[in-house]
Amino acid sequence: MAGKWRSVNGVLLFDKPLGISSNLALQKVRRLFQAEKAGHTGTLDPLASGLLPVCFGEATKFSTGLLDADKTYLATICLGKTTTTGDREGEVVVERPVDVDEEKLRAVIRQFTGEVEQLPPMHSAIKFQGKPLYEYIRKGETVDRASRQVLIHDLQVERFSGNELVVMVHCSKGTYVRTLAEDIGEALGCGAHLSDLRRTAIAHCSLEQAYTWEDLEAMSPGVRDACLLPVDVLLPAYPVYELDDMQAKRLGQGQRLGLGAAVTQGPVRLYFCGEFVGLGEIGPGGRLAPVRMLSAFARNAANTINDRSE
Repeated sequence: MAGKWRSVNGVLLFDKPLGISSNLALQKVRRLFQAEKAGHTGTLDPLASGLLPVCFGEATKFSTGLLDADKTYLATICLGKTTTTGDREGEVVVERPVDVDEEKLRAVIRQFTGEVEQLPPMHSAIKFQGKPLYEYIRKGETVDRASRQVLIHDLQVERFSGNELVVMVHCSKGTYVRTLAEDIGEALGCGAHLSDLRRTAIAHCSLEQAYTWEDLEAMSPGVRDACLLPVDVLLPAYPVYELDDMQAKRLGQGQRLGLGAAVTQGPVRLYFCGEFVGLGEIGPGGRLAPVRMLSAFARNAANTINDRSE
């Protein structure tokens, strides 16, 4: 492998297929791009498909921007059957008749919009005493879990026929759609499990912009590289601050800047000459500190400024 890998920077919106883990998807895409460094934002289970942003090179520094973002899913729910895992992989433990009409369904759906309490499933990666919960359930053990509050921004019925319900879920980070499916089934009085899940959006990034493995494999290397989005696509919610020459030079040297007490505190996207250069944080008193900067900016800022001033 020596000499094969190359420096690649940017974000690929990948349409992960069913049946493989997010990590395996990441490694396949990384090898295809021959990228030295790669990571993903927001794990999808093997039984889920859809949008998986893959970050290359410098983009890996800023992946938390999408990790913490709202997500949108298309969830298919099988009514009338409760399983051990809350999804189609588990064994059916209870079967009940489905006696649900449109009016009852929509009344129940409204109950799950807004702030919702969820009990994390035992089949999850949440850790208890240093081990993920799924390791306990594999041994037949259960542990006490604390409920957590999540936010369901929007929940819409897309299709309902017989025992199959398809809903669109726009939710906050940390929402378990599998748990939502089970809770909806209990509220309807028939039980339910999640039979299919497809992630369609993360923040402003949409599945419509994503590429499948077949798409990427059929492309030439140059065309494939052109599919990458710029690094700052990972930080859509942060305000922009444009640096002047002196500010850029000082930040490139790791110094803080005094912007004045009237400046709004919080994270900001930093640009120099119209180009994204990193993430900063404006603290008390309007002090701007570098948080994560592009390596090339820190390395070249002083020379670039000197060249512009000559």
